[in-house]
Amino acid sequence: MISFEAIRQRAEERKGGAAALQALLQNHRPDPHRLRTMPDDRILADMSRRIFYSGFVQKVIDSKWPGFEAAFSGFDPAALNIAPDDYWHELTSDERIIRNGAKIMSVRANAAFVRELANEYGSAGAFFADWPREDQIGLLDLLSKRGSRLGGMTGQYLLRGIGRDSFVATLDVLACLRSAGVPLSSSGTTKKDQQLIQKVFNDWAEETGLSFIHLSRISAYSIDAAR
Repeated sequence: MISFEAIRQRAEERKGGAAALQALLQNHRPDPHRLRTMPDDRILADMSRRIFYSGFVQKVIDSKWPGFEAAFSGFDPAALNIAPDDYWHELTSDERIIRNGAKIMSVRANAAFVRELANEYGSAGAFFADWPREDQIGLLDLLSKRGSRLGGMTGQYLLRGIGRDSFVATLDVLACLRSAGVPLSSSGTTKKDQQLIQKVFNDWAEETGLSFIHLSRISAYSIDAAR
């Protein structure tokens, strides 16, 4: 497998030089303090936003988000955990939000999930902050199993969104890994693929001292995947 320095050089060439690449990266950094102190309602809100993004135009969700906040009681897990069935039924006809029944009910399930994490670890933010970076795939597996609709790319974008140091295996990142000699499957999403991706990012982080966020973005900047 080629060194990450070769990938960085390719990204610099494609983006107009080292300074230009650095400018693209400067606003994308992990924020462990913000994550650790993030209130549980903001964790649940970000989970819900990522879920509603899936299959919809993000700008539409963003434009309606104040309505989501109002309709879902500010995403307060404690309040949502005791909300009666009628509350959730009424949301399916609430024009302030996207009226997708399955996604609405995922908020209910994830409110319970966030409360469980808070009870077990003090807060959901502390849980996410303390999970070892070297085992991101284990965290994604937990999100898939204990959360609702938090598997796949939704879980990866959630981790990035709440400030955790994490990679996102986009098509461009997968193309970069393949070009570096990583033997991924055609989908890049099998359990073996995930293990390979984790190992490569662990190795690159040790080699370079860079965050997973920067490693992931530089990888994506270095190549364009066929679409």
